[in-house]
Amino acid sequence: MATVLEVVQTISQIVAHRGYDGAKDDKGEPVKIGLKREEGNPLLDKRIMDGFGVKFHGDQLIVTYHSEILLSDIYGTKLEEDVDQKIQEVVNFLKKEYKGITKKALTLTPIDEVKVRAENSSKVRYWVTAHKAFKMTAEGVDSVKPDLEKTPEFRFKEFLEQGGLGTRPKNDTRKE
Repeated sequence: MATVLEVVQTISQIVAHRGYDGAKDDKGEPVKIGLKREEGNPLLDKRIMDGFGVKFHGDQLIVTYHSEILLSDIYGTKLEEDVDQKIQEVVNFLKKEYKGITKKALTLTPIDEVKVRAENSSKVRYWVTAHKAFKMTAEGVDSVKPDLEKTPEFRFKEFLEQGGLGTRPKNDTRKE
């Protein structure tokens, strides 16, 4: 039985060993994730800077994506759909690599839609950053449930139920 920590460590290992530009697989071939930087000849073509990262928040996996784009890409195409497709390709890559390492399935179900932000670096060139959250479940791993008695809300409610707020102590001799 795997733990949540082992799932997080495995995904972090995948990103560290296979997620950078120029990474090679076990056979010495370049790793294909589905990003723009993998297209064309690296010696002859202009390199496109893009990449991804992952963050963990409880049972959520947040995939971040960043890329360099042109102004025409913002107005001429469906930017959110293109970025969402790139994030989905990253998710498919993570699932495939996780299955290859652990021989168990990793399920990533989207929680919300992709959040995209485009900023300019010149009048023509822009960069886009995006993130999307997924609920992470793995085969053979129990979901982590928070202990309701340790949450700050529970502790505060418990404090208020002790009473005494708005009443005067017995040794208070002041006039009312």
